[in-house]
Amino acid sequence: MITIRPANERGHVNLGWLDSRHSFSFGHYYDPQHMGVSALRVINQDIVQPGGGFGTHPHQDMEILSYVLKGTLEHQDSMGHIQRLTAGEFQLMSAGTGISHSEYNGSNTETAEFLQIWIQPDQLGLTPDYQQKRFRGEGMIKVASPDGTEGSLTVHQDATVYLARYAKTTTAQLELPAGRQGYLQLIKGSIDLEHHQLAAGDGLNVSASHDMQHLIVENAPDSEWLWFDLPATH
Repeated sequence: MITIRPANERGHVNLGWLDSRHSFSFGHYYDPQHMGVSALRVINQDIVQPGGGFGTHPHQDMEILSYVLKGTLEHQDSMGHIQRLTAGEFQLMSAGTGISHSEYNGSNTETAEFLQIWIQPDQLGLTPDYQQKRFRGEGMIKVASPDGTEGSLTVHQDATVYLARYAKTTTAQLELPAGRQGYLQLIKGSIDLEHHQLAAGDGLNVSASHDMQHLIVENAPDSEWLWFDLPATH
């Protein structure tokens, strides 16, 4: 079964310094029909104004993946990391037993934009950890996985995250094993997945209940999206 999550139906919060779109319930935005998919709990598209940012705040027992789309983020955390992330970089924090951090726009003149993604871990009370990496190239690139294969970041969940980039019109195939859930978040461009057309900001949930799903994706030029291969339930 395929379900579309239109970009213009996402939750919206504008705090002046922050303009955020929520694919799933988050903070003051609550929709019982959109509480996440399997272990995927949050996808927020955040635009942070120059000089703005998230002050120091805590997290616990959550895998927090960030992907910088535009500009620069300045990161500090209670583990002693002081990092700068630029467009195209991923950051993965395993909050575990507890971590405090801040994220600020690193520019006083340009906006920063990033995707903030939360995945519930398969264990509680893990040792906090921090990872950061830039992934280059085109096609389907594995950016996070349980075992860190193919140079991917290590996430504590039976979940694999892929970044898809296509500069030209291209056909790609996704395979979702029986009993798995898949979620696609389109970042830019446009695609056609099994005759479902998506534009930037749209999401799509796929459930493979009984048989392997072979999904054909037609990519328009300069398309980019994330694909989450998730356990059926969490």
